[in-house]
Amino acid sequence: MSTSQHNDQPAPRVTVIGTGYLGATHAVCMAIMGFEVLGVDVDQRKIDLLSAGGVPFFEPGLPEKLQEALATGRLRFSTDFDEAAAFGDVHFVCVGTPQAPNSSAADLKYVDAAFTALATRIDRKVLLVGKSTVPIGTAARITSMVQSLSPLGTELELAWNPEFLREGFAVQDTLFPDRLVFGVSSSWAEQQLRRVFKPILDLETPVIVADLATSELVKVAANSFLATKISFINAMAEICEATGADVNQLAKALSLDDRIGGRFLKPGLGFGGGCLPKDIRAFKHRAEELGVGQAVSFLGEVDSINNRRRVRTVDLIRELAGGSLAGVRVAALGAAFKPNSDDVRDAPALDVARLLYLEGAIVSVYDPQANENAHRAYPDLNYVDSMAEAVDKADVVALLTEWSEFRNADPDALGALVSHRRILDGRHALNANDYTSKGWQYRALGRPAQAATVELAFDVRDETPSLVV
Repeated sequence: MSTSQHNDQPAPRVTVIGTGYLGATHAVCMAIMGFEVLGVDVDQRKIDLLSAGGVPFFEPGLPEKLQEALATGRLRFSTDFDEAAAFGDVHFVCVGTPQAPNSSAADLKYVDAAFTALATRIDRKVLLVGKSTVPIGTAARITSMVQSLSPLGTELELAWNPEFLREGFAVQDTLFPDRLVFGVSSSWAEQQLRRVFKPILDLETPVIVADLATSELVKVAANSFLATKISFINAMAEICEATGADVNQLAKALSLDDRIGGRFLKPGLGFGGGCLPKDIRAFKHRAEELGVGQAVSFLGEVDSINNRRRVRTVDLIRELAGGSLAGVRVAALGAAFKPNSDDVRDAPALDVARLLYLEGAIVSVYDPQANENAHRAYPDLNYVDSMAEAVDKADVVALLTEWSEFRNADPDALGALVSHRRILDGRHALNANDYTSKGWQYRALGRPAQAATVELAFDVRDETPSLVV
């Protein structure tokens, strides 16, 4: 299906439907790469903010890139689908696929609405491209839907181009991805994708050209594998807690096996956010619909292990506090599901803070970026504006999101503020010896009390520490 580039053709004009985390990043980066881009959303407030150079979420580097793209004149934002249909040669649909209410399935109402809004307006041959994470079979269904709605009929083609962004690294992952996946049904569709991704392909980025179903499966399979690897080491942490073994030393030994490696083999509080939890649940649900649920039944246990880490973290904090949490002052350091993000969707840190509160603890939550979003999710918790305020007179300090501010904190300086030097390291992000030598009681999931430190180093390619030998 490979086709060559035609240098005499004008560059395609790009629309991006949906200006949330994925869409805003994609629109900005497409403009940075030299394309004329129109970002479209039904939320006028979001469009106004982006048009003025503001980003409606926290993502390092994106505000600067947005302002750079706006200054070129190549990037605009609008709520007008008529304008979008007339403008674009390649239309990227980047809307959300949240978990459906009362079900593990993905809610596809935003995807269906976006493609419907485009298809009913398009009267010339263009390419529609899905980037949202969807269940297998969605692209085939939407192809039939848009062709039945559009005046073009079967001339209107659909492709799928899954995204692999990591929050905190979204600009880098868009401009310099480790691979591109093109799900297409014709050589013409592949050619259009090669034209619109030419600056990235010129960097010799690997590209996989596949059918629509495979391209849908790539994203959910990748997320399922990562979730499984994280839950595997956390399952080993449960074994370590029962036997007195040290999960960090175990992980270090496993990481030296080239077949396994150290990335995402980090024990701790587990995964969260808007992708991994909902995607593995939706994948399992879809497999059951297809009659092959047994093939991915293990994902139910992956999810269960991940959720158990939150309860076990509360158990360790209770143990540190002397057996009861009633009236205990706990400093909850972190609310976002990971550092360099303000995303609190399915955030383990925020769940732990809520569970502590429900047991009667006096919880002070501080996150460098996510306090506002956390307050909307759990308004009953107490949010403070600094780490110092959070730990003031605390009986237990709980590191729940591994922001550098928390990893680099001075144990002596913290010790001068707390009522008791007790710390729960929910992310294996601290130097245990540094804390214990300063009189702190130190606990971490999967490690014996007062265990020696196994050194960790953060990998620049992902936010998960890799083990240093």
